[in-house]
Amino acid sequence: MTAVPEVFAQALRELGLAGDETLSGQPLTGGVSSDIWRIDTAGGPLCAKRALPTLRVAALWQAPIERNRFEARWMQVAAEAVPGSAPRVLAQHPGLGVLAMEYLPQHALWKQQLRDGDADLRTAQAVGLTLARIHAYSAARPALAADFRSQSIFFDIRLEPYLLATASVHPDLAPQLRALVQATQTQARVLVHGDVSPKNILVDGHRPVLLDAECAVWGDPAFDLAFCLNHLLLKCLWTPAARAGFLTCFDALAQAYLQSVDWEPALNVEGRTARLLPGLLLARVDGKSPVEYLVDEAPRQTVRRVARSLLARPVDRLSQVAQAWRQEIAT
Repeated sequence: MTAVPEVFAQALRELGLAGDETLSGQPLTGGVSSDIWRIDTAGGPLCAKRALPTLRVAALWQAPIERNRFEARWMQVAAEAVPGSAPRVLAQHPGLGVLAMEYLPQHALWKQQLRDGDADLRTAQAVGLTLARIHAYSAARPALAADFRSQSIFFDIRLEPYLLATASVHPDLAPQLRALVQATQTQARVLVHGDVSPKNILVDGHRPVLLDAECAVWGDPAFDLAFCLNHLLLKCLWTPAARAGFLTCFDALAQAYLQSVDWEPALNVEGRTARLLPGLLLARVDGKSPVEYLVDEAPRQTVRRVARSLLARPVDRLSQVAQAWRQEIAT
């Protein structure tokens, strides 16, 4: 056990989640944007995270720590929409940027399951359905938009480091990538998570629990769908033996999601998703946050070929994106 950093101890004491006892715990592996700890208190273990003002990536990438407040709000709305789909929020300290939530030690991490080649169709379907139900719940409650006026944060930690940073690496595709930013910004329809990645999804049986909603914004639902589907394509290059299963999961997740869209025509969401996905695909090799597991140049070039082709000649169906990917990785 390790002594807990003072900022966490102070936050928990001020939130009434700890007393004067010496707190110990263990740092948890997480993303690039936060310090995350499991902390043992007199009331039992909990998970606490603190948003970092400067993210841990090679490129300079800064973001305000107030995003932690929007994450807490997203978790509360998600739990209302789909009980159990997010950890229970215990408290949030706005001044210190610390969020305390329930600790879920028995859950598996979807990213690790995929890394091991476990392409479970039921999990993929459940992720798609859960995401759509959260989007639908929020779309039916437009007053929630006032609680998620975080568009500038979303731009700083999603649109700029992913799409615009990639445009600087591929200047011939800059008009297409900038157009995707504009399109995403003009489709504010639902409560968006912003980081629906397998690394942020715990699995309880086949039931997903979504974590790390620091990017939460009232925005375009296509962003969440494209962001998640993108990872199922990339995992084909990480664990090639399971690529057929990953592509089946891609289709299943997309279908489960689109069948549950009720706030606008599902074909509209699918079209925006199909056009955005290649931009996000290219961003994961040439943006500010490349996936850590594509270290060799050959798979990175595979991503570039498919993404560049689809950005130059956009499609409006996810089956067309999947088919282009299938053809490339089969060669």
